[in-house]
Amino acid sequence: MSGWTGDWVSARLGVGLTTDRSAVDLPLGALVGLALRRNPRRAHLLVSTVLGKHVPTDPRIVQAAGTLLGLLVTDVLADVTSVADAARGAGVTQALTAALAGEPGAAEHLLLVVDGLHDAVTEAPEAEGATVVVGYAETATALGHCVGAALGVPSLHSTRRPVAGVTPAAGFAEEHSHATEHLLLPADPRFLADASTLVLVDDEISTGKTVLNTVRALHADSPRDRYVVAALIDLRSAADQERFEALGLEIGARVDVVALTSGTITLPEDVLERAPVVVAEQSAHQELLRAGAAGDVGRADGAEGSDAAGSADGADGAPATRRAAVTRRAAWEDGVREGGRHGFSVEDETVLQARAVALAEDLARELVGPDVLVLGFEELMYAPLLVGVALTAAVSDDVRVRYSTTTRSPVLSLDDPGYAIRTTVTFPAHDDPDDGPGPRFAHNVAPGVDASRRFTDIVVVVDAPADTPELAAPGGLVDVVAQHCDHVHVVVVPSTTPGASPVTAARSTAGPHATSTEEPTP
Repeated sequence: MSGWTGDWVSARLGVGLTTDRSAVDLPLGALVGLALRRNPRRAHLLVSTVLGKHVPTDPRIVQAAGTLLGLLVTDVLADVTSVADAARGAGVTQALTAALAGEPGAAEHLLLVVDGLHDAVTEAPEAEGATVVVGYAETATALGHCVGAALGVPSLHSTRRPVAGVTPAAGFAEEHSHATEHLLLPADPRFLADASTLVLVDDEISTGKTVLNTVRALHADSPRDRYVVAALIDLRSAADQERFEALGLEIGARVDVVALTSGTITLPEDVLERAPVVVAEQSAHQELLRAGAAGDVGRADGAEGSDAAGSADGADGAPATRRAAVTRRAAWEDGVREGGRHGFSVEDETVLQARAVALAEDLARELVGPDVLVLGFEELMYAPLLVGVALTAAVSDDVRVRYSTTTRSPVLSLDDPGYAIRTTVTFPAHDDPDDGPGPRFAHNVAPGVDASRRFTDIVVVVDAPADTPELAAPGGLVDVVAQHCDHVHVVVVPSTTPGASPVTAARSTAGPHATSTEEPTP
């Protein structure tokens, strides 16, 4: 397809994507592009256009995609197709295509179209126990929240951040991930045990091994009647699908799968051998380009630079001479649950949405320009998403708001229109991770060769445990993004931890709406 952000990888490695079916008529290429991982277990990365993880995306598109997925889950629970039928009739495909193309008013229209699908929901027969949604860290935490909000049920997400004194409800592995260990840490031990239906949410299902690991671990602890696996895309082979059917028979439970689009990925047999060669060649070429650029501060390259703090990959080659001013604030008062790491109720959803609106209204008055990125932090995706959605309503129509988050995933960046990860900034971990220090990444934040991609304002949203000296140190996250915008707005979210006083944003401000400012650094 012309203009697809998977063209570069497809042409060099022969990776192909084919749409097999979609309940809402969405082609696979509209939902993902391709990049190359720096991971020996898996060569390629499917880069979502609607997730808001690696690609700055209009937050209304992200919320709409997650809500649509949640409403399709209601079809599965009720054994009907009423939402899917209504989505096709309402032109969801056309609305999403227009929104992704950036047509004026299209993202707002998409959100309205998807919200209207609530009227098509068929209520499932009442079950004896509750329905609970579980999202996978780090990429699908906000997606899981959106599904939970669409269903009107509690949610939880896995985490790689252990909490002293909190016993995991389960732990499982994700084979192809850069960081593989997941923990489920509900504050209430009965949060999962009392659920008769679990909805497991991920951005993609490739082989389904992570899901199978999850279901086995959870079912061994608390057997239940039903599991629904929901993902933006489903790429399981026929053999993978048979393993899901076998698991249902093995444990005596129903296991359903729902996705916006299902398809097939074609991988050459030698892709794991060829991909590292391509990555090495591109990295070497970009090292030469970087060596020709003047200075190391704000340097530009297409390699990851994972051994050096504060690198800016795939930027335009010109060293930064000035860093943006930095404003800091607390997001809101203590006691507001910021996400589903320890469980998230319907009431929590109402409170968080209200706080996000209030924060967005404050931020709208502080913006210095018309191009805004709300940048979340690894697993902390949902609160920044809600802030981003609220910000689109608080600013004028000529202000462009986008949303993405930082990540642990090392990916080759290459500033080419046919490649999904155009630039990368690299910085050290700043939340004292249990698995030790290491590099972290923010993809597509630096503008690269196209100055029109530059953000005037970057709103960095972190939770309080991540508000450490490393966050603002030279070469840290705030420092490196300050090289690529006019103003950095650091927002610190108080953290709720079971059995402990809230971890507050005390370092940031004296109150939830106060601000402090650091002058630009020459």
